Amino acid sequence: MESDKKSIFDLSSSEKLQLVEDLWDDLASNPDVIPVHDWQKKELDRRKRNLQKNPASVDRWENVKKKIRGQYGR
Repeated sequence: MESDKKSIFDLSSSEKLQLVEDLWDDLASNPDVIPVHDWQKKELDRRKRNLQKNPASVDRWENVKKKIRGQYGR
């Protein structure tokens, strides 16, 4: 007997993308429930300290986008 249940793997590409978007939106609506590991907190603290010590070490978002688009032709 065959099952009529549909697996997420049977979804079309657009349906899968919509599912991922819906899941992401749901997670983003409750950021307090997403676990942040100690190593991630330490890395964020390290980056924050580096930024405070060397504010000129960062690049503007416009420059970052331009560089990435130049590398990947978009």
